[in-house]
Amino acid sequence: MTIRVLVVDDQAVVRAGFAAIIDAELDLTTVGEAGDGASAVAMAAEFKPDVVLMDIRMPDMDGLTATRLITSNNSQTRVLVLTTFDLDAYVYEALRAGSSGFLLKDAQADDLLAAVRLVAAGEGILAPAVTRRLIDTFARGAPEHPQASAAIEMLTPREREVLILIASGLTNAEIGDRLGVTVGTVKSHVNALLTKLQLRDRVQATILAYDSGLIRPRGAPTV
Repeated sequence: MTIRVLVVDDQAVVRAGFAAIIDAELDLTTVGEAGDGASAVAMAAEFKPDVVLMDIRMPDMDGLTATRLITSNNSQTRVLVLTTFDLDAYVYEALRAGSSGFLLKDAQADDLLAAVRLVAAGEGILAPAVTRRLIDTFARGAPEHPQASAAIEMLTPREREVLILIASGLTNAEIGDRLGVTVGTVKSHVNALLTKLQLRDRVQATILAYDSGLIRPRGAPTV
């Protein structure tokens, strides 16, 4: 199945570069290019891409607002945020708005392609080490949300344990090694907790874990 990608960036040369990389792959195709958030929202509604490569800093409607609108209107479309990291203090909020992950703008072509495929497959969080830095930076002052804490109560003890490990940046294989179970069993637990919590992917699960106080930045889990 071909993964359909919408490229969003206010710089035409950047859009063209990403589109060329994507279209060179047999399993990927660019369905459109947008230069601002409003155009991205409209094109996402029209073309219903599998993945949107979304810049954050754009004129008129920024990528944060566009991400929120796209993920609200298109349940099957996933957003991969493009960031310069050291400048974009909005990345954590983009994840909370529904983004399925992020990618550094200076990423190598292979990293871009891997990121698109991972997000399309529902894997969500990318580059765990960088992800942890982002969450440490932006979640530190985030208040706990009672609704998130209540949602956690629906999980079994093992599902809570898996959620903590997801939020710590571990892959399914690493979680399996930690718990002494197969990757298939881990996937079953992940799917079960995502269904119970009505979440799209691992990124949303990570945000909920922080919002609920289940896990805290730069520290051990609270339970």
